Amino acid sequence: MLKVATYIKEVIREIKKVTWPSKKQTQDMTLLVIGVSLAVGLYIGLLDTIFQKLMASIL
Repeated sequence: MLKVATYIKEVIREIKKVTWPSKKQTQDMTLLVIGVSLAVGLYIGLLDTIFQKLMASIL
């Protein structure tokens, strides 16, 4: 049981050392991830459509 208590104390100590992002940074990074995800999804969807039409014309 002593090991568990020591582990929890060390985890709490490490969490206090973390530099957490501000609310603005979190919002900005979230929007960036959403934007990049949408862009990549559209790009892959476009490539899929092109290859689908290409394969249909070959076959």
